[in-house]
Amino acid sequence: MRFEISQRFFFDAAHTLRRELETEQSARIHGHTYNAEVAVQGQPDPQTGMVIDLGVLRRELALVRERLDHQFLDTVPGLKAPTLENLCMFIHGALQGSGLLPSRISVWRDGIGDRCDLHVR
Repeated sequence: MRFEISQRFFFDAAHTLRRELETEQSARIHGHTYNAEVAVQGQPDPQTGMVIDLGVLRRELALVRERLDHQFLDTVPGLKAPTLENLCMFIHGALQGSGLLPSRISVWRDGIGDRCDLHVR
């Protein structure tokens, strides 16, 4: 058996985007509420009974959220074009050095039904 522990957070942010379709709407500064989820897989530690302490996961994700919430994503250092794919990669990169080894990072926008899942091996 393998367990997956995850934690969600959300952030509100604005951005622009260069696209081949819907170019005018995407080029204007506009905002979204983004949802994100980071999952960690593993076996529970025999002494703690936890794959990961959710308090540690929440603490690290709060730091990531601070870097994205109410920001103009086009100007966030380390974030390339603010696509869902790049947001997943940004979150993955932001967690480097935290000791967390995410197995999946998801970013989605409920309002328009978009979602991206980054599966990390």
